[in-house]
Amino acid sequence: MGKDLTGLLVTIPIIKTVGSTTKVVTDVICDSRKASDGALFVAVNGVNVDAHRFIPDVIAKGATVIVCEVLPEHIDENVCYIVVRDSSIALAHIAAWWYNYPSTRLKLVGVTGTNGKTTTATLLYELMQLMGEKAGLLSTVCNIIDKTVIPAAQTTPDPLSLCRMLNEMVEAGCKYAFMEVSSHSCTQHRIDGLTFAGAIFTNLTRDHLDYHKTVMNYMNAKKMFFDLLPKDAFALVNADDKAGAYMIQNTMARKLTYSLQSMAYYKCKILESRLNGTSLRINGHDIEVMFTGRFNAYNLLAVYGAAMQLGCDNQDVLVAMTQLVPVAGRFQTLVSPRGYTAIVDYAHTPDALVNVLDSIKDVLGKNGNIITVVGAGGNRDKGKRPIMAREAALRSDKVILTSDNPRDEDPNDILSDMAEGLTDSELKQKTLKITDRKDAIRTATILAQPGDVVLVAGKGHEDYQEIKGVKHHFDDKEVLIEIFNNEI
Repeated sequence: MGKDLTGLLVTIPIIKTVGSTTKVVTDVICDSRKASDGALFVAVNGVNVDAHRFIPDVIAKGATVIVCEVLPEHIDENVCYIVVRDSSIALAHIAAWWYNYPSTRLKLVGVTGTNGKTTTATLLYELMQLMGEKAGLLSTVCNIIDKTVIPAAQTTPDPLSLCRMLNEMVEAGCKYAFMEVSSHSCTQHRIDGLTFAGAIFTNLTRDHLDYHKTVMNYMNAKKMFFDLLPKDAFALVNADDKAGAYMIQNTMARKLTYSLQSMAYYKCKILESRLNGTSLRINGHDIEVMFTGRFNAYNLLAVYGAAMQLGCDNQDVLVAMTQLVPVAGRFQTLVSPRGYTAIVDYAHTPDALVNVLDSIKDVLGKNGNIITVVGAGGNRDKGKRPIMAREAALRSDKVILTSDNPRDEDPNDILSDMAEGLTDSELKQKTLKITDRKDAIRTATILAQPGDVVLVAGKGHEDYQEIKGVKHHFDDKEVLIEIFNNEI
């Protein structure tokens, strides 16, 4: 396939062009290793690498169009150079042009926030499938084109990957697409070329400060998503989160709210909560769902609200919601042959951990103990480590601090950082440090009695541990099942 370059030139703001613009583009790339004859290369000045240094390499491999912020010292007369202010923004719009603007050919809904993105986006996809609609999903766990599953490398892919997959969804007959929108993708302009039918904000708590540096920067990154929305889109925000109103201050989209606590367009009340499900009243309709906890009630309410805004039938949506099942690694419940319950959850921030533990406590009351296994990722925000340990100890009867994804750090150093949050002797006494994650999980199950709950937090759906740049297979759920099999 080839496209006339002149069609692109009217879609992006250009400072200047050097060389002939009468080119036929045969491919669009931002990875220099993929260069070929007739390719257009976008030199992105990234977080770790400035791709401008690869311009001579891609030209040598046959690239004939270069989009860049700074012209190279040597100008090749056979090449067209397009100088732009920001090559990241340009890439997003070029990707949309190359794939014929796929986001305009289906209804695309983005979900952003600290917690609940994966669950909300995935449940919207599952909801549409249950109602007989073809849909696609772009998430942390996986990407799905109708029913074809593609492994996910990051929460929000690069613009070329995004538009390619959205185009494949269109070609597969998908009417809807649901995607997680990370704060990184907003600041790096990965979503700038997309047209959204709607956006959902779940909540905001401390996260990714290793990248954003401050909570305000992090919040403003999320807000950028809503600032980009067109006026015919909907902006659905959690009214019970103080950042909800901030997100939609400057949006042109239709502003809507959802809430469990205050006046809102979409309202929900928890009637009864159990470890295997909850009774909910949503906008006056009572339903039984296979989810537990207030945080899941928020997720389901956001799903309901978005479905309503997409024009779905109210009764069809409510019936389908009763058939939805928890997302892998999100409050995933397993019952031991010995009578205790194990829960695998992705909670890797203080707030997420609090939400999960409070939900378990609400159900258990005084009828069982909570044993929590938790760690913290290496090479990430160190400030949240002591907070997570303290919150876990305050809400659990026993805590085991263990390794998560240590990455390039010594896991014992991470555990020491976490232990700094245990300032009270009572909290210290109920806490163990077991570096090996498998041993930590096994110890928790040994301590558990019938009626207790073992929470294994932090990794959720992940099936690996990253240690010194190497990913080793490790799956919390698999470890628990192995333990259960030995209990029989």
